Amino acid sequence: MQEDSSRSPSYTVACEDYVHVVEFSPFGSGTPASLLAYGGNQYVVVGTCLFQEEDMEIEGVEFNVLRAFHHELRVDALAWSPESRLDRMPTVRFCTAAADRKLRLLTSDLQDRHEVKVMEGHTSFINHLVFEPSEGKQIASVSDDHTCRVWDLEGNESITFRLRSPGISVCWHPEEVFKLMVAEKKGTIRFYDLVAQQAILSLDCGQSPLLSADWCLSNTIKVGAVAGSDWLIWDITRSSYPQEKRPAHIDKARQFKWSRANENLFATTGCPGKISSQLLIHHLGHPQPVTIGSATVGSGLSWHRTLPLCVIGGDRKLCFWMTEM
Repeated sequence: MQEDSSRSPSYTVACEDYVHVVEFSPFGSGTPASLLAYGGNQYVVVGTCLFQEEDMEIEGVEFNVLRAFHHELRVDALAWSPESRLDRMPTVRFCTAAADRKLRLLTSDLQDRHEVKVMEGHTSFINHLVFEPSEGKQIASVSDDHTCRVWDLEGNESITFRLRSPGISVCWHPEEVFKLMVAEKKGTIRFYDLVAQQAILSLDCGQSPLLSADWCLSNTIKVGAVAGSDWLIWDITRSSYPQEKRPAHIDKARQFKWSRANENLFATTGCPGKISSQLLIHHLGHPQPVTIGSATVGSGLSWHRTLPLCVIGGDRKLCFWMTEM
């Protein structure tokens, strides 16, 4: 483990290969530890993370691998189902996207049962996907094919929204499960009513390309995004234009993710360079980033479900940053 500093990760975990995507489960798993999955070239590793802040007997971070799943192609996106749990009847369920334009729904009891369902329909690269958060019976995905598609667990498309540019990010409202947020590369973020199957609200970045957007699930009037080299924040009750906008990264910003533990905390990453990728953790009450980090060819970004701790993947390791609330 590495010592905490302004630039070094608070903790690191070694991996056997390059990590392309990493996701904490945003849902409770039936244990104090959090579920975490990371994907590489032909695998997805699922494990539990327990941190010193959760158990004083732990020094730093304890990552236990539950299972490694073979994946036919490189994993480009990953989402957890709320049905995943680790109690008396363990079940893990998650969905992946790969370069063959297909979704793969993986379900396992971590012992003998292991099922994979392939979902086909997108005609170009899939950029992001998310489960419906209450029961996990639907999945939404967005693609370079200018569509957002909603699927059931049998792989059937129930809804298709035609977009005006590539779909970059998709988020589901945590309680009002008929509301979906879709961000497009040209800089527009739209909210859709899944019952009426039409747009009900839109936000405008005023610039492009928009490469990532996120809905603050602890305060759903807040939306954040990165476009160009800037981060932008909206209050959707006030205006369709951002309330705050600041330069974040010298080159293009790549990802934006809200903390799940604090509605004023969020992280952005820069586009991977030849050597390293920059991570910035911001607080809305501070004019400058509260944490600056970097990882070797970093990719992926995810926040812990209860701690002010985020993770990015890199060259054969996971890098964790703990910050103050």
